[in-house]
Amino acid sequence: MSVQTPESSVTNSAPVASDFEAKSVDMWHRGSAWILGPLLIGMVAVVLATASDYANELNAKLFHTFFLAPILIVPLGFVLLTYVSRRYFAGTQGSGIPQTIAAINEVSDSKTSYLLSLRIMIGKILLTVGGLAVGASIGREGPTVQVGASIMHMFYGRGPFQGTEQRRILLLAGGAAGIAAAFNTPLAGIMFAIEELSKHHVFNANSSSLVTVIVSGLIPLALLGNYTYFGSSGTNLEWDSGMSTILICGIVGGMAGGVFSRILLAVSFDTTSKLAKFIGRRPLAFAALCGLGVALLGLATDHLVFGTGYQPTRSMLEESGSLPWYFGIAKLLATLLSSMSGIAGGVFAPSLAVGAGIGDNLAALLPTSYAPHSAIVLLTMAAYLSGVTRAPVTAFIIMMEMTDSHHMLLPLMAASVVASAASKLISPVPLYHALSQKFIPPQ
Repeated sequence: MSVQTPESSVTNSAPVASDFEAKSVDMWHRGSAWILGPLLIGMVAVVLATASDYANELNAKLFHTFFLAPILIVPLGFVLLTYVSRRYFAGTQGSGIPQTIAAINEVSDSKTSYLLSLRIMIGKILLTVGGLAVGASIGREGPTVQVGASIMHMFYGRGPFQGTEQRRILLLAGGAAGIAAAFNTPLAGIMFAIEELSKHHVFNANSSSLVTVIVSGLIPLALLGNYTYFGSSGTNLEWDSGMSTILICGIVGGMAGGVFSRILLAVSFDTTSKLAKFIGRRPLAFAALCGLGVALLGLATDHLVFGTGYQPTRSMLEESGSLPWYFGIAKLLATLLSSMSGIAGGVFAPSLAVGAGIGDNLAALLPTSYAPHSAIVLLTMAAYLSGVTRAPVTAFIIMMEMTDSHHMLLPLMAASVVASAASKLISPVPLYHALSQKFIPPQ
């Protein structure tokens, strides 16, 4: 019969204490990532939203005070932003969604750190706000995705977050939280991660991912109040009688979005034409020319194409008013030039503005018996966004949540699906996934 001595008791308890300590540390790391991470994403999203609104207001006041100010400020601003991006914040140019997709699909930690980091987060915020301040036709939603993924990437390598799969889980959750916090659309955030960010990987929408989206969305609600991005739309469309309207809006909006994507990808991947060689040799001069084009479009449209396009779009939806007939095409061109220039900034919000302009044109052409004006605008906004991104589920959910149009679910869904198919005929490769190839660093 063996007798347990005090020494053996201490020895046996040591593994238990060690195991308890390891589990405690593991729980601490998990709690930090899934609670502190989304809290930071929500707060940074609020800071970016507030700063972007201020930049838009500053831009409007300055440009309306001095009529020819855009001719000077926009081109010089594009040059400065392109220089700073290339010199100090490489990896911040463009939307931020392609960078996030590239990081999720990459297997090297060093390559991921090149695309998502504290440096990238700071640069993305500063450059996006700067772009809006000088009148670029960009949005803050894509940048918020890269910022959200960068914040969650900071927790990688700690505790249980080791290896490629854990890194992808963190980045997908961060990107989803970014969309949710930027638009106040939690469901769209989850769907965006499933449909767009994780196209090549299975997205496990577990409780941790859902907590990330929920917590990040609570911060804007607490600080900015409960709101819908474009207000509340009371419009409706009967499913059976509105089928022809849905098809028209879906086809036209989707093809327009496909044209935008096709041109942007052609310029981005062209390496042989004179334009491509000019961009390669003189990137700052090309940025200046793009800025000049945006400035001229702004002057021609009474400054309507500058910034996100949020104000004219919301005014039209809430008041059922009309925009100038040229707004849609002018906004499309301004967004295309801004995206081609190399500055930081997304295309989500400007795409919705373009869709609103095209929808306004369709509403003027279609007989009044077809559908209410605001219903046609909503359908075309969803269709154009679906055509640009080729993410139809995300497109109709974003529109439904941003305008509180749950009663328009089926029409928005149908228009988005039709638009994605129409866009594919013009631009076979999805925009963000094609652009992500440009952000994979060399070996």
